[in-house]
Amino acid sequence: MKFIHRRDYYAGALLVFLGGVAAIQGSRYEMGHLTNMGPGFFPTGLGIMLAGIGVIIAGTAAYKPEPVSAEPAMRPDWRGWICITIAALLFILLANKVGLVPGTFGCVFVAAMGDRQNTWKQAALLAAGVTFFGTLLFSYVLHIQIPIFGSM
Repeated sequence: MKFIHRRDYYAGALLVFLGGVAAIQGSRYEMGHLTNMGPGFFPTGLGIMLAGIGVIIAGTAAYKPEPVSAEPAMRPDWRGWICITIAALLFILLANKVGLVPGTFGCVFVAAMGDRQNTWKQAALLAAGVTFFGTLLFSYVLHIQIPIFGSM
């Protein structure tokens, strides 16, 4: 069996590994049954499903047709990686200090600027929309214990 699409094979293997770890860790808790689920039921089931999806992805890597023309290797988009990493750190810092609204807006704005095609206006509009709906969902519907404005 020759694996032409190594990325698919490695991604599938990673999903099988992570799913297996989740299933093993989840099985250490009480499972319960369908009408009265225990704390290990959901992580074990999710781990098994994740491993199954990984097997399917890795299996299809061997049977895809060979690419006709290989595109030149693309360099990683470091701007996107850096913006997303900074956005996650920014949310952690801002949500604790100034609240959910500024934290969410800053996180989404910086992450959106990682896309070279976005303008700052588009990023601000996206950040405002996500902040509005995120605040409604997490603060008013789910009652997450992060203040909307201000510190904890």
